[in-house]
Amino acid sequence: MNTEILARAQFAFTSMFHYIFPPMSIGLGLLLVIIEGIWLRTGDEKYKRMAHFWVKIFSLIFGIGVASGIVLEFEFGTNWATYSRYVGDIFGSALAAEGIFAFFLESGFLAILVFGWHKVSPKMHFFSTCMVALGSTFSAVWIIVANSWMQTPQGYVIRNNHGVLRAEITDFWAMVFNPSSMDRLIHSVTGAWITGAYLLISVSAYYLLKKRHADIALPGIKIGLALAMVALLFQIVNGHTSTIGVAKNQPSKFAAMEGHFDSKQPIDLIPFGWVDEANKTVIGPTIPGGGSALMNGQMAKGLNDFPREDLPNVQATFQMFHLMVGLGLLLTGITFVASIMAWNGKLWNNRLMLSVLVGSVAIPHICNQAGWVTAEMGRQPWVVFGVLRTKDGLSKIVTESQIWASLVLFGLLYALLGFLFFYLLNKRIQIGPEEPTWPETLANDSAAGDAK
Repeated sequence: MNTEILARAQFAFTSMFHYIFPPMSIGLGLLLVIIEGIWLRTGDEKYKRMAHFWVKIFSLIFGIGVASGIVLEFEFGTNWATYSRYVGDIFGSALAAEGIFAFFLESGFLAILVFGWHKVSPKMHFFSTCMVALGSTFSAVWIIVANSWMQTPQGYVIRNNHGVLRAEITDFWAMVFNPSSMDRLIHSVTGAWITGAYLLISVSAYYLLKKRHADIALPGIKIGLALAMVALLFQIVNGHTSTIGVAKNQPSKFAAMEGHFDSKQPIDLIPFGWVDEANKTVIGPTIPGGGSALMNGQMAKGLNDFPREDLPNVQATFQMFHLMVGLGLLLTGITFVASIMAWNGKLWNNRLMLSVLVGSVAIPHICNQAGWVTAEMGRQPWVVFGVLRTKDGLSKIVTESQIWASLVLFGLLYALLGFLFFYLLNKRIQIGPEEPTWPETLANDSAAGDAK
């Protein structure tokens, strides 16, 4: 492999590992606000017990997420120095805003969230929970703004500074509200809500299967399913508008996502298949014109309209996009069925459905990763779409052997971090929440009432 492929592989590996954690922290942050808000409103101690348990898991996710994310900052300087010089004025401002407005807010109130249960008032603790949740979401805002500018750059000018080309901001708000930023932000944050909801659902279903901690598992699974159902339905709508935006702003990516070759033909709807680039077709079930119908009859450029050197890896982009959509629809069906069963009181003793919910925690993560690969792979061969090619953003002096060495070391380090995370997460789940301070009979009565 050459230097470009190795550098891309390293950044992809470290980014994908890191991206396991932010969606969980964003989703859990919102759920903590909901759970603690219910406790303040009702005074029911089981919600305080639930919040106390999930705060511990949130802090574990936050810690690993921060540790794994720092590496990405250094990779901009080691492997992508030319890119960093080129877009530093723009990308740096967004990263600085993330640190000032998001990370400090989140980490500043995290200590009160974790350690302040008996040191501040309940309302002050709830305020801290809200600030941590807001901070984690703000962090996503600025990271996605920076990445979206790479997808659809706007509000800048290219200047030649003593022979060094550099993109500089001319309109800050045009940069922030570039054509893809809001669609991508909503799509990512909604995906994070689904990820957090299914972590809550999975653990709650596990406790019901083991007949443990029913007092928090029953309301937990209800809250999780409610958030997941709303977020999934919203995600379908937003996914549709996002795809239309891609067709308008990044037509080569859209053509690869859909396996669409001929711009003179309507866009077919292909649930799954294999792109046969040699014969310029997709092998698989096809609904002729179905894609155009979903896009209100619009036509779109096809793969044939672009030089081969301006196209992404079509097969990878197509497969990852369809994996994300297919699993998202599957998760929507699972959530709908489970919600109906919960509404009718038939979920709690249905071991098959509870087992499905336990395992479904992996689906949002796979969708998140597949969506990220679609977005980034589909942007190629550009690191800044239509402006700077990926091969031109590399550091000039980094060598293949150096990237190989760091890639192996990062692999070992992240394997250790991943093992520690899953070990500690599993240990915390096995220990479960603290025992209630009220008599066990009252807890059982409460759980029985929830089941009804």
